[in-house]
Amino acid sequence: MRFTLAVAAGLLMASVVAVPASADAPKAAYWRVETTFIKTHPHAVGSGYYLIQRSVSTDWVSPEGRRWNGHRELGARPATKKDEAAWRADGSPATWEYRTEGMKIRLSTRPGKGSVKETEKRPDAFRLGEKYVTYQQLQALPTEAEALRKQLTAEVNTWIDEAAEEAKTTDPKATKNDWLVNLDRYVAERAVELLYANPVPDKVRTAAYQVLKTTKGVSDLGRSEDPLGRSGQKLALPASSRKGSVLKQQLLVDTTAMTLLAEYTDLIDGGKTMLGKSGVETFKAGWTNDKPAVPDVS
Repeated sequence: MRFTLAVAAGLLMASVVAVPASADAPKAAYWRVETTFIKTHPHAVGSGYYLIQRSVSTDWVSPEGRRWNGHRELGARPATKKDEAAWRADGSPATWEYRTEGMKIRLSTRPGKGSVKETEKRPDAFRLGEKYVTYQQLQALPTEAEALRKQLTAEVNTWIDEAAEEAKTTDPKATKNDWLVNLDRYVAERAVELLYANPVPDKVRTAAYQVLKTTKGVSDLGRSEDPLGRSGQKLALPASSRKGSVLKQQLLVDTTAMTLLAEYTDLIDGGKTMLGKSGVETFKAGWTNDKPAVPDVS
């Protein structure tokens, strides 16, 4: 999905939405979202074993919309017990190097130094779907599920119209139906964003979960735990297919706090799982007064 800065600037210049009496006031200096990525490296190393790669990315956003991002590689390790046995037989190396498509790939069991910096070249605002909005506009989102669904669906349809028109410049055969077949999935994805990405009121988060779980094609998989041992309700989004690829995603939601705990992605191409593009992400979202800093090693 695409959204130009020019359009974003126009939205921000619009009249400020009044904050509802039920809105959640900022509880700290920053809304913080920590995302840990866990995936299997796509190429075998050493004598033919595979590695799990872990990294963490953390975003801090002030109520005024200033944003910082921190990132750190957390180190690689053998993917399975079989891979671990092969790794040990290789002498338990701590680093790996190989070339692919003209690039040198370096992997290590050791965490990286990491970095943190303020995000530039974007409006001081919160990203909501394909637009940028103020904190006040986040507080004004509908707190009733059907009203929220109506707004999210309208926004998705607007994006589909723009995407379909743009696609014609490179693929004359492209039609709006290429996107409409995944309309329910797109609406569900917008609802998921409200469960962690932005500091919306508690009632909006509850409405977003209702939209998510009642969207056509979303299935309830029961209770489950994420890699951090946190329990939640597991839901599966409608599968998306395009040009021989199938994207399957499952979500784990804390139904008490109404926050997203984890997202499981399985991208299948030609009947095979795409290792570098499949995996699990865990999320920790909430208010903090801790200043932006290089993410800790965990």
